[in-house]
Amino acid sequence: MNFPPIKWQKKGLVIEPNIDIWWMKTHAMLPTPYHVEGSLYRIYFAGRNEENQSHIGYALIDMEAPQQVLEYSQDAVLCPGRLGTFDDNGVLASCVLPQGDDLLMYTIGFKPGGTTRMDLFGGVAISQDNGQSFERWSEAPIIERNRVNPFINTAPWVIKEEQGFRMYYVAGTEWVHKDLPRYNIQTATSEDGKHWDRDGTVAIDFAEGENALARPYVIKENDLYRMWFSSKGEYYLPRYAESEDGVHWTRYDNVIDLKPTPNSPDEEMICYPVVLKHKGQHIMFYNGNGYGQNGICLAVEE
Repeated sequence: MNFPPIKWQKKGLVIEPNIDIWWMKTHAMLPTPYHVEGSLYRIYFAGRNEENQSHIGYALIDMEAPQQVLEYSQDAVLCPGRLGTFDDNGVLASCVLPQGDDLLMYTIGFKPGGTTRMDLFGGVAISQDNGQSFERWSEAPIIERNRVNPFINTAPWVIKEEQGFRMYYVAGTEWVHKDLPRYNIQTATSEDGKHWDRDGTVAIDFAEGENALARPYVIKENDLYRMWFSSKGEYYLPRYAESEDGVHWTRYDNVIDLKPTPNSPDEEMICYPVVLKHKGQHIMFYNGNGYGQNGICLAVEE
């Protein structure tokens, strides 16, 4: 293992829903970072309107003082799609990737299912104004059902390789019953970041007692791939894995020694972690209770 265990100090909620902002009356779900400049980051996330539909906006944070939000976007940067599309009842950010002068935002599209509780697929949108607004590249998902992935396909995280792109995504393996899907993390490749080749290659599979592996967050440092994700057994916990080639991964579950704290915003779960580094210090944003019902929590390296 090339990444030593980190001692984390929890700082509680930092990004919270606001009933006075129409698109984020409840929830702040799935923190998704974008480096603006210097120590400034936008943390994109999904808030819900009064009809409980997810929209994407952001909070601006200075990593010099990550416990303070400098501003929230007053309008959503991306709203649910047109009636009948894969994200007509909710859209959530999963990954933001600079590409030339544009930004690509990989998204999660939600709509209620029929025989199952929900359908989840991955999409992509493009910004030409440095992330202030996004337009869908396609109203259809870029990862949906196919021969090797006949169930949900969602939460894409994409990195630029020397040639082409690599995606890590959540892939359903079965529905235990109509309210309980099982899903692991698989990988795909693309020449342009929009059309994807999938063969069912599993990046991270279930450990004993796990039912779900959620939202991969991957960076590449010094030719080493590092992934943070979350797994659900009794409840969601953050996890960590490493890979030398981006395909074969080794899990080091004890690297992130964070557990739910009683009577706190994360007493039920810790999920969807993203880990940034500022002046040598690791900074984590994550969701707690109700998948972000109360907001996004912060933990910093001691």
